[in-house]
Amino acid sequence: MGAAVGALVAIDPAMAQTPAPGPWNWTGFYGGLNVGWSWGNGAVTYNEPAFAALPAGLPTSISGPKFLDGAIGGVQIGYNWQFNTNWVAGLEADFQWASEVANGSFSFATDAEGHGIQGSLGSQILWFGTVRGRVGWLYTPDILVYATGGLAYGKVDVSGAVTTNFFFPNPTWNFNQSAINTGWTVGGGVEGVVQNMPRVTWKVEYLYVDLGSISGGGLDTITLLQAGGPHPYTFSAHFTDNILRVGLSWH
Repeated sequence: MGAAVGALVAIDPAMAQTPAPGPWNWTGFYGGLNVGWSWGNGAVTYNEPAFAALPAGLPTSISGPKFLDGAIGGVQIGYNWQFNTNWVAGLEADFQWASEVANGSFSFATDAEGHGIQGSLGSQILWFGTVRGRVGWLYTPDILVYATGGLAYGKVDVSGAVTTNFFFPNPTWNFNQSAINTGWTVGGGVEGVVQNMPRVTWKVEYLYVDLGSISGGGLDTITLLQAGGPHPYTFSAHFTDNILRVGLSWH
């Protein structure tokens, strides 16, 4: 009897040991937060053919600043499937608040007295989101390198103001137009498990986003008596963006 008890005591520490955790499994739902920076192109082009009939030297097409940038932040949700040990596929959706703005002014004089036109052109990305597929390879069981691509959507805005000083009073006209556009996105990133926090992952991700174009038109406020007005004008802008962000997700 004593020998049996001694044997049990001897093997008890081995029985009490906690089994070593298995490799991280990526299958399942997740959600989290992200922050980052974005830079892109949202140049507004203003066209008014009637300027060709006004005093010499006025351009009929004027472009605003191309570069728009700003901070972004948002949320993401998704689902992963791990298969064949080293591969992960999934779906992810995100929504981003943005502060991306491009504003600039212009001035064109046609004589020594400074007669001409002046004004401003601007564009914005107010918010955007994506719905993407992801496919990745496990560099280690805890680190995923992936490519991603899919649908993009967002709210974009263009605005402008134009003034001529050939006439009295000097006519000024303004335009502003917003739209919710759809487009596409492609990119990639790295995601890894946070040490000692097996349900949390970090990621570093880059996306290229194309949100399409916005366009419109109107009539200037030059009168018929001044110069045969009002005259029609058009404006347009095409929005592309580069996104670099970091994030945390809870699985």
